[in-house]
Amino acid sequence: MVSIDAETAVTHVCCIGAGYVGGPTSAVMASKCPTVQFTVVDIDARRIAAWNSNKLPVYEPGLDEIVRSQRGENLRFSTDINEGIRTADIVMIAVNTPPVQCERGLGAAADLRRVEECALQIAKAAQRNTIVVEKSTVPCRTGELIADILGKHGSPGVKFSVLSNPEFLSEGTAVRDLLHPDRVIIGGLPGSENAQSALQSIYSQWIPSERIVTMGLWSAELTKLASNALLAQRVSSINSISAVCEAVGASVSEVAHGCGLDSRIGDKFLRASIGFGGSCFHKDIASLVWLSASLGLHDVAEYWDQVLKMNDSQMLRFVQRVVQGVDGGIAGVDIAILGFAYKGGTGDTRNTPAAFVCKQLLECGANLSIFDPKRI
Repeated sequence: MVSIDAETAVTHVCCIGAGYVGGPTSAVMASKCPTVQFTVVDIDARRIAAWNSNKLPVYEPGLDEIVRSQRGENLRFSTDINEGIRTADIVMIAVNTPPVQCERGLGAAADLRRVEECALQIAKAAQRNTIVVEKSTVPCRTGELIADILGKHGSPGVKFSVLSNPEFLSEGTAVRDLLHPDRVIIGGLPGSENAQSALQSIYSQWIPSERIVTMGLWSAELTKLASNALLAQRVSSINSISAVCEAVGASVSEVAHGCGLDSRIGDKFLRASIGFGGSCFHKDIASLVWLSASLGLHDVAEYWDQVLKMNDSQMLRFVQRVVQGVDGGIAGVDIAILGFAYKGGTGDTRNTPAAFVCKQLLECGANLSIFDPKRI
């Protein structure tokens, strides 16, 4: 791994991937760094066209205003990936890493083909020293894979440094999370301090220095998986308590409130629900389960797999309560479903519990009318 000399200020940043991470992240960065040009590139021409239109492909409160104010100034969206790479000092990889179910064992590995394709394209297109930043959620030591591809296929004389800068965005509050993050993590290998400083110079335009944390590359990669696993664990924990509450006649809201008053526990993520959904929690826990199992840490893998099983159990238990609550069953019964996205404030339906619930109700013969203000 080679380092990048940060003798000059960063002037161009390219983000590969115009999805839920790449688009909002680049837009907020552009709004806070007016002297830096941000280019978001993607192979999907329709998605890029949407970013250049009045109807963005991603719904996030406050995002429209930021994109409109910066687009045409220091923010552009393009399908010319090679040009974006050639002009960039920093290239962020923000492509999807969907789960790949293993034939045997627990969990699901992350599909890194798109990350590998990005690394190869960066290696071939870059014409000057470039900092490559992982924004995609990836398994630990993926930076090693990226660095290997860059080293093998890069042009003579062009040096690369690989960093991990995981995103901690919550859909529905992504803009707020970007503007006021709890922390920004920048991971790198020994010798990449200059590259870390270069990326830090972007964030320091609006984020206090004490919230920008540098650490090792592998630690940064694992922090993302561990953070989502711990949050999802709290959801499954309070949902398991909700089952006990229903059995004994207690109120889970009151129990959660009483527990949350303990400063060691806190009240975040202690609201009982049908279960967690979205693109991150399930995928990241499955990746952590797979990683643990592949390292021979089978007790650890089974521990985190139980969080997923509890989530599935909660959704099924909800359906059973609906079915049992109607005398004679729900066949032919008209049921209104208010909300289909996996949570409020977003239009994202990936892994939404509503899909599981609706499928089960339909199989029981119910007639469904579904309403969602952002998705249907």
